[in-house]
Amino acid sequence: MKDLLQKRAFRNFFLADIISGFGVGLTTVGANWYLLQATKSNRLVGIYLTINVLAGFLMSPLAGSLTDHFSRKIVILWTFLGRALPMIGLAVIIAKTGFNLLAMNGLAILTGAGWITYMAASRSYVQAILPKSLLGTANAFIEVSLQVGMFAAGAISGIILNFTGFLAVLIINIIMFFIAAGLILAIPADEANFSTHTQTATGFIAGVHYIAKHRQILGIGMLSILPLIVTQLFNVSSPDYVSTILKANSVIYGLADMGYGIGGLVAGLITGFLINKFVARHIIVFFFSLATGGLLLLFGVHLVSLTIGCTFLLGMSNSALRVVINTVLMKKVAPQYMGRATSIWNGTAQLIEVFASTLIGTANDTLGANIGFLWMAIIMLIGVIWSMWLLQKTKID
Repeated sequence: MKDLLQKRAFRNFFLADIISGFGVGLTTVGANWYLLQATKSNRLVGIYLTINVLAGFLMSPLAGSLTDHFSRKIVILWTFLGRALPMIGLAVIIAKTGFNLLAMNGLAILTGAGWITYMAASRSYVQAILPKSLLGTANAFIEVSLQVGMFAAGAISGIILNFTGFLAVLIINIIMFFIAAGLILAIPADEANFSTHTQTATGFIAGVHYIAKHRQILGIGMLSILPLIVTQLFNVSSPDYVSTILKANSVIYGLADMGYGIGGLVAGLITGFLINKFVARHIIVFFFSLATGGLLLLFGVHLVSLTIGCTFLLGMSNSALRVVINTVLMKKVAPQYMGRATSIWNGTAQLIEVFASTLIGTANDTLGANIGFLWMAIIMLIGVIWSMWLLQKTKID
């Protein structure tokens, strides 16, 4: 841990990740609640998130190629500035017109494309600047930074929405992006020296071929998308679950989201230790099982306290799975393909989410908001079965 934090490049990146994560979390939580309260439609919330993930999916090939072609530092910097500057225009529109569905759809596109690019560039940057021995601890720290931001956002988002409104959320997010950009300016560019063939116009296709030829990497990468899908479906279902099933307000919604963030924070703090003490494949099976149980409880039992507790378990499980699976992948994927590999997996998740978000929003309107948690439990159960099967077919240390 000491060796990691003494590296200025990682330390600045770590702080920028926390700060930007807070802004992103605030907007994610706020936009879902704001849209639901303004339209009273789960379907429109689902469509908003569908647009968000579709933008990410369409951006993923370019994001991976940019990451593996240019300095990851520069790409990260522009993922902050490229979201902050257009967001100023969206904030002006909302300030003048009030709720504006077109502006919200623009926000969905902006945040979806920016997030997918940031994920590819930031994870590749960490792989490029650190030795393999520090990757497990670094991934745990990255998860801590993400969840500290999300935790803080969940804690105050409901209060901000209740007393000031969504415009304040956007302004805070813009400020956070500019601060994060300043921190990134101070870090050195990564010094990865990639071969010429990875920088051609067909570089993304080369990345697809690389993954297809390495079946172990393909299997682990596909396993990694399940927590991403569940996180997106949770964002669709959670606002209406709190509003119509629990009969609660935005403050309780914020507390439930805070429970998810606390769980992710705990996962970030303990997963580095778990990776050093236990076999990675056993950790993966355990947390998929834990998430399945928590989601089934959310489906069947409707209590505010239990909801916060179960979202804590879900946040801890999803975050732990990301840390462990990302560490395994960073050790196995060649550095010159890491950006494209990350964007391929995230893009695949986004493509699935395009359809799943709309379907689950419609199903929640028809069958009740708790049905979404049953779908999520089934997905995580698939993760349990898939990861147990993977144990027998591949060696995951």
